[in-house]
Amino acid sequence: MRFSTAILLAGSAFWAMPLAAQTTSTPEAESASVDEGEAIIVLGRGETQQVQEISNKDLAVLLPGTSALKAIEKLPSVNVQNADAFGAYEWAQRVSIRGFNQQQLGFNLDGIPLGDFSYGNVNGLHISRAISPENIGITRVTQGAGALNTQATNNLGGTLEFISRDPSSEFALNASGTYGSDNTFRGFASVDSGDLGSVRGFVSYAYYTTDKWKGFGKQRAHNVNAKIVADVGAGKITAFASFSDRAEQDYQDLSLERIRRLGFDNDNISNNFPLAVLLADIAANRGESGATPSNPGAGTVYPAPYTNVDDVYFDASGLRRDYVGSLGYETPLGDNLKFAIKGYYHNNHGQGTWWTPYTPTPGGAPISVRTTEYDIRRGGVFGSVQGDFGINNITVSAWYEKNDLKQARRFYGLPSRTASTRNALRFQSDPFFTQWEFDHDTNTLQYSVQDVIDLGALKISAGWKGFSVTNRATAVIAGGRAAGRLSVKDWFQPSIGATYTIGKLEFFANFSQATRAFTTATTSGPFASSQAGFDLARPTLKPESSDTYEGGLRYSDNSFSGSIGGYYVNFYNRLLGVRVGPAIVGGPGALQNVGKVRSYGLEAVGEYKIGFGFSFFASYSYNDSTYRNDVFDQSGALVTRLIGKTTVDTPRHLIKAEVAYDNYGVFGRIGTNFMTRRFFTYENDQSVPSRAIVDASLGYRFTGGFLDKWEIQANATNLFDKQYVSTIGSNGFQNSGDGQTLLSGAPQQFFITLKTSFK
Repeated sequence: MRFSTAILLAGSAFWAMPLAAQTTSTPEAESASVDEGEAIIVLGRGETQQVQEISNKDLAVLLPGTSALKAIEKLPSVNVQNADAFGAYEWAQRVSIRGFNQQQLGFNLDGIPLGDFSYGNVNGLHISRAISPENIGITRVTQGAGALNTQATNNLGGTLEFISRDPSSEFALNASGTYGSDNTFRGFASVDSGDLGSVRGFVSYAYYTTDKWKGFGKQRAHNVNAKIVADVGAGKITAFASFSDRAEQDYQDLSLERIRRLGFDNDNISNNFPLAVLLADIAANRGESGATPSNPGAGTVYPAPYTNVDDVYFDASGLRRDYVGSLGYETPLGDNLKFAIKGYYHNNHGQGTWWTPYTPTPGGAPISVRTTEYDIRRGGVFGSVQGDFGINNITVSAWYEKNDLKQARRFYGLPSRTASTRNALRFQSDPFFTQWEFDHDTNTLQYSVQDVIDLGALKISAGWKGFSVTNRATAVIAGGRAAGRLSVKDWFQPSIGATYTIGKLEFFANFSQATRAFTTATTSGPFASSQAGFDLARPTLKPESSDTYEGGLRYSDNSFSGSIGGYYVNFYNRLLGVRVGPAIVGGPGALQNVGKVRSYGLEAVGEYKIGFGFSFFASYSYNDSTYRNDVFDQSGALVTRLIGKTTVDTPRHLIKAEVAYDNYGVFGRIGTNFMTRRFFTYENDQSVPSRAIVDASLGYRFTGGFLDKWEIQANATNLFDKQYVSTIGSNGFQNSGDGQTLLSGAPQQFFITLKTSFK
């Protein structure tokens, strides 16, 4: 698609999407539903910021099991990247909004904080592990800082809230099975109890397995969800539980040079251990891996087409096992007050494995299995009191969390030179060496106050939030990494906005300030550096913060509805991590404060109901984000020249469009997602080109006869088999140069699904 044509398409159809009143998220909002007839996407009418909601109806048309993050990629300013058809492969999953990456966005499920979605499981878990997509009732996206009473201390640039569906009031059995490309199978089943007096609940199980679409290996996941809702007098008790067991063999990280030389299909060689041993021997003989040579006969010449040991590794994987539980209570307090409280607990055990040629097994292969290990024990409580007092609707909320994280870097032996004796899909045991091990403690206390003043056509929202976050890292085995204490306190982060309604038009405007707390981990944030680097930076280290100004208008009638808006953001003390050396070596990173970033942009979104079952959706966003300062070291010497450079992983233009049909039992959709080039170095000397990806679905709902209540659906992802770079920054970003930090997108794939429902 030519860029000019794409602009014209988006410009001709940015009006769209049914509108509905949307309220600020509170613990009791988990039972919310979209009651808009055939509405699938809802604009945030009444909100002072850009807000959109996607209901479960939209997820249902996508490939079953598709990540809720992939489902929101159609929204303006939302950039989602993944390397698989489902958008569930976590090493490649990335989401950014208005140039803010996922570590600078807030995420929660029914109010339960999910952390910053970092791959390394620092303070939460990915939404794909927290809940099956079929059990998500609403996904709410707020582009911009604010969302005052969201449980997050990092939502500088936006908030994503996932709200689970409530159990059905009638008995129901739902099941689906999907089969498709690369021996993919996904099964899902749920049972709703219906009303049992004053109690109702559901339980579900999902299983997913697939061969990798390139190379050799598998990815699989189990997920169990359960939810109970009980009416207690005028109040309600809600309990939720989730178990997830995910194991994924990884795809090889690429660089532009490797793509040109080895192709997009270059991948780990997990079917050829002798070749991996040979490459490691050659690297040792050449002095490139730092290992003592153990097989001089291997020589010093790499076998074609390889030219260095980092071209391919034998294997790698991500293993995650999570338990999440919550218990909440909400009740009215008289005629004007509502009270809600919820407690939660999350337990995680995880390993990231990498067969590394840089650390040989003593007395064995010139390779070992390097792991990064994670164990999370975190719990918290949050609640709110909401009151209606004439024209004032006041909400006061509070949140406390204690997060205990243990991280370690260990190495496991491979005694044989002819075959790998360890399975990448199983947790490793019996290490021969622990490089570093740390205990991390994070204590978070947050509160917020918000008043919505209803003056008829004019509504004003004003309030603030504040938090105190204390981070401690304690070395069990230091291994050259940083230990110490950091804290961030910002008790006043204001937000003020207004809406004004004239007939079918609604104008909105907002200003918000936000601060991001530091991350407590050895793999990211300030503690990921050496002790010397941490001690040098700590006295002057400042938390990231942002000032966001935005405004626009919404419109709605029976045929079309839409929103257009603009924003301006000043981002202060942006902290960027610079990878030093090959990622597989895992050396300490370098943290640099790049000072101020300025962003401004335009967002337009809309849906037109054509009639006869047809609808057309489109969104367009423009973003200009640039660094405003060069980077200097402690002595004042220039480190990186950044003034005027575009921020990494920030496409200037995003265009999404789709045509949908749903009538007489037939339903289908075809959509395209276009983005312009993205830089993956801070100095903008390396970038990946623009791309447009098309997905399609077609299905039929049977009625009557023995097929009554059955449904068949076909999905095609990457319909035109485009070869492209999807994820950038998989191994972080560098100041300049072509790094091994890219992942190719999945090729054309086809899937067929059968669904049924019995009530």
